[in-house]
Amino acid sequence: MRSILLFLHLAGVIIWVGGMFFAHFCLRPAAAAQLPPPQRLPLLAEVLGRFFFAVAASIVAIIVSGFAIIGSVGFGQTPIHWHVMEAVGLLMTGIFCVIYFLYYHRLKAGVAAQDWPAAGAAMNRIRVLVATNLMLGALTIAVATLGALFVR
Repeated sequence: MRSILLFLHLAGVIIWVGGMFFAHFCLRPAAAAQLPPPQRLPLLAEVLGRFFFAVAASIVAIIVSGFAIIGSVGFGQTPIHWHVMEAVGLLMTGIFCVIYFLYYHRLKAGVAAQDWPAAGAAMNRIRVLVATNLMLGALTIAVATLGALFVR
């Protein structure tokens, strides 16, 4: 059972963090270089909508599997780096909620109204928060994989 939980946990992390890397470093810059705002912003809103659905499912998988693994060991028996990973992951989840429930809805509203400055401002906030979550995700991966080296 633990192998299945670990698979679900890692699959969720790969989808979320890998998707943020792709969106931040590959998709958005290419779209910005090739498309004016009236074409770029609707495309990004559509892509993000699909990605955010996958992220929400990934977050559920990560949290459920993570707490199940911790529960199988015992909360007080788990290494400290697991708790650091848990805390950073929950912070990332909160940032995702801000992105989705606040700025993504502003992006969609701006696109629907063809208010390109408003949509662009929302997209810029999403970009900054995704960059923040991407750094936190990299930190979490480092803690998960290297944390045991520092805790004895």
